[in-house]
Amino acid sequence: MDPFLFFTLIVIAAIYLIMKTCIVVPQTYSFVVERLGVFRGALGAGFHFLIPIMDQIRYKQLLKEIAIDIPPQTCITKDNVSILVDGILYIRVMDPYKASYEIENFRNATIQLAQTTLRSEIGKLILDHTFSERDDINANVVRALDEATDPWGIKVTRYEIKNISPPKEILHEMEEQVKAERVKRAEITISEGEKLSRINRSMGERQEAINLSEGEKIKKVNEAEGKAKEIEFIAKAKAKGIQMIAEATGNEGGPEAVNLQITEDYLSGLGLILEKAKTTVLPTEMANIVGFFEGISKVTNKFPGLDSEKE
Repeated sequence: MDPFLFFTLIVIAAIYLIMKTCIVVPQTYSFVVERLGVFRGALGAGFHFLIPIMDQIRYKQLLKEIAIDIPPQTCITKDNVSILVDGILYIRVMDPYKASYEIENFRNATIQLAQTTLRSEIGKLILDHTFSERDDINANVVRALDEATDPWGIKVTRYEIKNISPPKEILHEMEEQVKAERVKRAEITISEGEKLSRINRSMGERQEAINLSEGEKIKKVNEAEGKAKEIEFIAKAKAKGIQMIAEATGNEGGPEAVNLQITEDYLSGLGLILEKAKTTVLPTEMANIVGFFEGISKVTNKFPGLDSEKE
């Protein structure tokens, strides 16, 4: 045999044995090893030695959280409406041994189980509740899947509904219902606004009336106080004038001055009455006029000549 060919074969065999003997497991992976067809163990991340030919890596399991798309499927609600629902499922391999030997293909099995569980949950609700109770649906699906996949060494961490697509007819009816609700809310909002506006207007008018009445009250009080002060000042002035007149009567010529002042005031008042009156009535006999002045002279003693003239 050619020595070069023999050396080449030796090198290839050595490389093969090294590759089968020295194994490096990446982080977040677990390699399931069988020895002569029997489970030997699960290798974690790091460097490991295997016995060539006897030990074999049968499965490689990823330990990170895996996101699996759930294909769209038709579900029937409690009120017999067909809707199209899809979602996304998050799982994690917790036991590489169970995930390898307890189920043939845990991903496909989990997808099928998620679809059947989702159909069951949707069938318990009417159409309107499928939109408002997504969180409850997701929680129920996760709980059911987690219990079912526990023997497989799988942990279901989360499930999320991506889309809920009702038929076009139902979608149109829902849009009309939403429009009606919006119109209703708008009318309620407008009515509430008008109500508040009327309340505010009435409160403003009430406050305005109160302010006007308070102002009128204060005005009248001020006017009354002003009149009272005016009357008080006039009374004080009159009292002072009377006092001065009383003091003047004690002096020489005082009584005559007082009588003259009374006569002038009387005549001034009489002139004002005759000036303002529309109809003036005079005595028909001159004697009456003379008597009129005689009466004045008796009061004032300022017309003594009338008696002599009458005689």
